[in-house]
Amino acid sequence: MIKKILLGLVLLVLAIGAYAYYTVMVAPVVPENGGEQIVVTVPTGSSYEQVMDTLAANGIRPNRLFFDPIAERMAFKREDMRAGRYRLQPGLSTVDLIRELRTAKRQTADVVLNVEREFPNVAAKAARFLEPDSLAFVTLMQDEDYLKSIGYTKETLQTLFLPNTYELYWNSTPQEFMERMIKEHDRFWTPDRTAKAKVQGLTPAEAYTLASIVQSESLAKSEQPRIAGLYLNRLKRGIALQSDPTAVFANRVFGIKRVLFKHIELDHPYNTYVYPGLPPGPIAMPTLSAIEAVLNPEDHDYIYMCAVGDNSGLHNFAKNAAGHARNKAIYVANLKRRGLR
Repeated sequence: MIKKILLGLVLLVLAIGAYAYYTVMVAPVVPENGGEQIVVTVPTGSSYEQVMDTLAANGIRPNRLFFDPIAERMAFKREDMRAGRYRLQPGLSTVDLIRELRTAKRQTADVVLNVEREFPNVAAKAARFLEPDSLAFVTLMQDEDYLKSIGYTKETLQTLFLPNTYELYWNSTPQEFMERMIKEHDRFWTPDRTAKAKVQGLTPAEAYTLASIVQSESLAKSEQPRIAGLYLNRLKRGIALQSDPTAVFANRVFGIKRVLFKHIELDHPYNTYVYPGLPPGPIAMPTLSAIEAVLNPEDHDYIYMCAVGDNSGLHNFAKNAAGHARNKAIYVANLKRRGLR
């Protein structure tokens, strides 16, 4: 009788052990999810229980009777949970899941900057892809001591950023983001590009600022070098730029269809109808083609430009006031033809 009881106990222990082994080492706890990875985000400062809640919210609900002691034994259950974004393969077992979460692999994110108007827009875009919120980015970007330490002001900070796609760690801090932007800026402004800017009488920041005006005037890459040459002619001759996009920026009336006298008369440092030379900083993030247009401008004598008015987005150019008057007449005639005037 005793032998039968002992045998029964042994079999029970073996059964429990087999079940435990299967539950921990074999049974999948990460759902199949149609074969797709499950992305789990663990914010900085998360507790163990918060991580478990996050897993549950993503459909991952391991048996806590086995998971918790294994997590503790594998040094995963602790106060300072590793933050990160984890891409979990479907079908992972309890042990495999803990190994994945414990390794703290820093997942990357692609931060896409695409002609953002001002640095708060850059901050908002970075926050879409990275862990810190936009306020954290803006706060750093407005910190005058920090800006001074990296050689910028609030007006010139936008010249740091270039449109591109940047791979960064998901939990990169605002400081790390800025360090990456500085690195990319310095990489772009090679000695050759810096020398080309100098030939035009510009610093890299000034070339960027002028490029932002060129970009705002025309999206057509084909005429950007001509527009750049026109504004450089005006700068060299001491003629006010009189750029409509700068008046739009000064008035903060983005999206208007026509610039009126009240817009160009506004006393504002960014309004190039009122103040000669370049504005204190860029009015947008220019495309790389616009920057290259400023560095490699078309050589001509044009100092006037006027939209064609035929919905092409292109411009006619003139060397004098008489030619400009003719181009304005063409513009008006095209608007009338289209029923817009």
